[in-house]
Order: sequence, then C-alpha cells, then structure tokens
Amino acid sequence: MARTMWDSSVGKKAVMAVSGLIMLLYLVAHMIGNLKIYFGAGEFNHYAHWLRTVGEPFMHYEWTLWLIRIVLVVAVVAHATSAYQLSRRDLKARPSRYVHRKARTTYATRTMRWGGIILGLFIVWHILDLTTGTLHPGGFQEGHPYQNVVDTFSTWYGDVVYIVAMLALGLHIRHGFWSAAQTLGVGSRARDRALKTAADVLALLLTAGFVAVPVGVMTGVVS
Repeated sequence: MARTMWDSSVGKKAVMAVSGLIMLLYLVAHMIGNLKIYFGAGEFNHYAHWLRTVGEPFMHYEWTLWLIRIVLVVAVVAHATSAYQLSRRDLKARPSRYVHRKARTTYATRTMRWGGIILGLFIVWHILDLTTGTLHPGGFQEGHPYQNVVDTFSTWYGDVVYIVAMLALGLHIRHGFWSAAQTLGVGSRARDRALKTAADVLALLLTAGFVAVPVGVMTGVVS
C-alpha cells in the first residue's frame, strides 16, 4: 500500500505537503530562537546550550537535538525527492511548453523549483558555516554561537547569501502553505481567501524574522 501510494502523483504530493509542514514548524521555532540574539550574548548562548540538554536526564546530552536533525533530514530528502519526481513526471506529460502561460500563475508558483534549489544550496552553506565551522569567516568558536553569528553577518557575502535565501524561503512558503492545504483536503472555496491570507502573513513574518538577524548585525544593534 505504501509503495502504491508513493508511486502515485497524489501520494507524492501528500509527502511533499506533510514534509513541508514539518519543516515549517521547525522554521517557526528556529526563527523565534534566532531572535533571542537581540537579548545579548549570554541569553543567546544559553539558548543554544539548552537545545543540547532538552529532555535530560531521560534523554542523553544532544540526543533530542540529533533526533530533531534526523527528522529534518528525512523531511528535506522526502520533500526534495517527491518534488523532483513530480517535476520530471510533469515534463514527460508535457514535453513542449504551453503557448500561453496562465495569467493567474503567480511569481511564487513559477519560481518554486528555483527557490527549492536555492534553499537546498543555502542549507549546505548554513551548516558548513555555523554548525561545522568549515566555511566560517574568521575563527569559528565552538560553544559561542552569538559570536559566530556576528562574524558571519559582518561579511557582505554572508548578508547577501542569507537575505537572498530568506526571500526565496518567503516565496516558497507563500505558495507551498496554500498548496499543502489543498493537497491535504483542508482547502475549499469558502476557505480559499483565508488560507491565502494566512500563507501571505506567515511568509512575511518568517522572512522578516530571519532577515532581522543580519540586519541587526549590519546596523550595529547586535555586536
């Protein structure tokens, strides 16, 4: 049954919707945590340490954090795989381009694929920068996330990469949230406007919340 579901377009869309919502919940929590940087180094570093001790003593040090990471990796892989396979299936069904593009197609809809690629590349850069420290500018300080964040956004390219990725994220969420609601049967003609408004508001808040961190560093509010 699971294989039959996965092989169908409906099944792949359902996987995309569920995995997307899992990542969306993480993004909301991640954004709230990021904004703690405005409360100073002590508060932000304490928050980062707390993430590694969640669930103790039942859970060992960092076990909960690794569990979250595993769930996220599975969600990202499932989301990207289903998106790629649906895209290939769509191209096979329509080998030539439409003569006329639908007027109601939004910019976010037309850039979903490129947005996904941008976000995928950004995730790799973000991990190598602030998690492993491999691409971190200057000296990466283990256990000092506040200083690491300030170092990253003290460079022009760190700001550009992050802000461009967050704008792509906003467009992705704006279309993806509404699309997931339709796939999971939540959408209807009566709820359509409310869902689109919720998608717009959510995309705007997340984009602004994430961009606020590099802006804080650039303006000297966070230093």
